[in-house]
Amino acid sequence: MEIRTCRTPDELRDAAGALVHYFGRDKPDEEWSERWLNNFEVGRMHAAFDDGAAVAGAGAFSFRMTVPGGASVPTAGVTVVGALPTHRRRGILRSMMRAQLDDVHERGEPLAALFASEETIYGRYGYGLASLNVQFDVDKAHSAFRPGVETIGCVRLVDAAAAATRMPGVYDAVRTVTPGMLERPPSWWEHRLLADPVAFRFGGGPKHLAVLDVDGDPRAYAIYRLYVSFGDLGPETTLRTIEVLGADPSATASIWRFLLDVDWTRTVSARLQPVDHPLLLLLARLHFARPTLSDGLWVRLVDVPVALSARTYADDRPVVFEVRDEFCPWNEGRWKLEGGEASRTDDAADIALDVAELGAVYLGGFTFRDLQRAGRLEELRDGAVYGADGIFRTDSVPWCPEIF
Repeated sequence: MEIRTCRTPDELRDAAGALVHYFGRDKPDEEWSERWLNNFEVGRMHAAFDDGAAVAGAGAFSFRMTVPGGASVPTAGVTVVGALPTHRRRGILRSMMRAQLDDVHERGEPLAALFASEETIYGRYGYGLASLNVQFDVDKAHSAFRPGVETIGCVRLVDAAAAATRMPGVYDAVRTVTPGMLERPPSWWEHRLLADPVAFRFGGGPKHLAVLDVDGDPRAYAIYRLYVSFGDLGPETTLRTIEVLGADPSATASIWRFLLDVDWTRTVSARLQPVDHPLLLLLARLHFARPTLSDGLWVRLVDVPVALSARTYADDRPVVFEVRDEFCPWNEGRWKLEGGEASRTDDAADIALDVAELGAVYLGGFTFRDLQRAGRLEELRDGAVYGADGIFRTDSVPWCPEIF
């Protein structure tokens, strides 16, 4: 078995086919790779080759992710990871993760992040659950807002060309203050978010692109599909959101009011929403929206001192971590965080934990107290957990609105 990076688009498609197999679809075709390669480098796809044939793959986008404080940090966005069922339980995934993380480290990317199809897998490679998502399924009969909510602006449906010029500014306004969100170049908007191949509609209609203008400026947008159905008593269509963002509270409320009022729909289904979503407080009858939690972004500190030094903190007091990292041994040992900078130290440790747990608190999605109550760290000095939570405190809940 040979583990190496792909060299050609054909090898890329073969390696990605190991994951696509589980979606019941054919191996990606040339049209897919042409679109994919607008935002992806062939050399960032690791694959396992058995007798010359690709039987597994693990790729990574070259991202920049917002961390607490607003810095945009180089991040490997791990994607299309899978092995054919003929080659499971042979250690192939571990070998690919080994090769991939070594490559990420050599590239100088201090962070890696992913969405996990099977969340029991990635903890063994140092990834920690860093954020949660909530899903809403709002029945139109119970979609009223609480009294006193006023809407603003005017919503217009636009084409992809107009969306590509009007939506990114809204996205960036939210991204710069939201840990976990990713920078998007124009090619990402054109070839990924706004692209609408029929094969990826999965039973829904085309993407609809709506922009909320306030005094001529775009302040919110919504990308959604309609899954049309008619029952004996009329329309039972579901509107499923793909991405909905507002640059301020009034714009956010207004774009959601538009979605909840679309005619001939019965349900608005919104997944991948942040756990502090305004709908929690906007809806008059929240329990009819059936909010459901799920795991969100998983984060791995590939270079502990660089990653810790990249974000900001609420307090300059020192804290010393004893970090365990069997998979990336260069992170093993004691690290002192003081004044926003992390460095090796011989000082006594305050908290001992695995690197995955450090990933869980890194963006602010969980606290050290959360980990302590779950038995996932050791407090080596009385009050250290309380102090560390004061240092790592953030004002924004982490969120990544798009599975990559």
